[in-house]
Amino acid sequence: MNDFLFCAKGRLDYYFEQIKKNIKHEIDGYSADYLLKVSEQDLIESLLIECSISPINLYFDDIYQLEPKDIDIDVSKDQNRVIFDRNQPFYIKGTETTICIPYEGDSNLFHLQASTFSYNPPRGRITRTEVQFIYQLPKQNAEALRNMFNSDLGSIKKHLGWTNRDVEAFNKELQAFIRDAVSTRKQKLLADRNMSAALGIPIKKREDASKTFSIPEIRRRSPVQRPTIKTEEPFRPEPSLPESEYGNILRIIKNMVMVIERSPSAFSGMGEEDLRQHFLVQLNGQYEGTATGETFNYSGKTDILIRVNGKNIFIAECKIWKGPKSLSDAIDQLLAYASWRDTKTAILLFNRNKNFSDVLEKIPGIVESHSSYKRTISKDDETTFRYVFHQPSDPNRELYLTLLAFDVPKL
Repeated sequence: MNDFLFCAKGRLDYYFEQIKKNIKHEIDGYSADYLLKVSEQDLIESLLIECSISPINLYFDDIYQLEPKDIDIDVSKDQNRVIFDRNQPFYIKGTETTICIPYEGDSNLFHLQASTFSYNPPRGRITRTEVQFIYQLPKQNAEALRNMFNSDLGSIKKHLGWTNRDVEAFNKELQAFIRDAVSTRKQKLLADRNMSAALGIPIKKREDASKTFSIPEIRRRSPVQRPTIKTEEPFRPEPSLPESEYGNILRIIKNMVMVIERSPSAFSGMGEEDLRQHFLVQLNGQYEGTATGETFNYSGKTDILIRVNGKNIFIAECKIWKGPKSLSDAIDQLLAYASWRDTKTAILLFNRNKNFSDVLEKIPGIVESHSSYKRTISKDDETTFRYVFHQPSDPNRELYLTLLAFDVPKL
């Protein structure tokens, strides 16, 4: 028979809180090594996919009815009938009609009361795939049946609207909740291990840093399998370059390129190596002798490398655009040079005597098709692209790759 819907099993907000408690319990149950080594974004996305609530979607175009059933109906309480003993059942033959509406979504939502509700909810029976409205009439009356169904249909649409509105709000807040829960536990684990060095190493700037090449800022025209980790080695935090210093290094590089673009004749005959030396001069002018050229790092020689206390914290490659393959090869080369602990990288891509707009248009497709690409962070301006890649041998070990494209034509 029909049951009351949207109220039978409690309140919807209690359901939301239970989901959050389950997420928190799962995160707290992860081992320290797992949580500190796993890709934080991958973990968040897997939890979000699994724990987001699927709103109810009714398929009104697919409504159908089951074969009518001949049944016995108790009419002992019908005051319009002459019945001498109403304390006993009094049966007459009638017809049971069941009308079904297929649906998709979380079936629990049919039994929970939303923040907006009525004291006269619809009644029905919920299966895994459909809502059933069951009507028992002592005599066939198509108009009465149609009126009852239309009333129930309007009621369930109204209540589902309230429910799905609450679900949409919950799903929007869920990512921030998961991110905060993961981040909070990671920070606690790092604090417990007294690994403050893993949160970033300051780089000492020259007090007499030259401002010769500083350019004024110019305005310019977003059950699921959990990610796995390698368990052979425990988590060992390494120094990393703070985001503020990473941004400052990139600004120094961009300012130098603006100088090149404004004085093309002075640089038109230079190759990759000569151009690189100008960047090293500027970096060493701002940081105390930490930038080197052709410094051996991991499995090759990288163009620009910054080291602090023997640790590589920034590596970059200078490349002249020679077509899509040249960029793909530059990414391969950078990843080959980057050791497991390198997390801040860059590619300086110089365009010469080519259609620069065409080059800029091709960059995203080339980068995103790479096997180690994970996601796009942003496009800061027309020529600056920021991405997250992973080490080819470890999908949980992420590194930031900023691609800066510059037009330096030959004269």
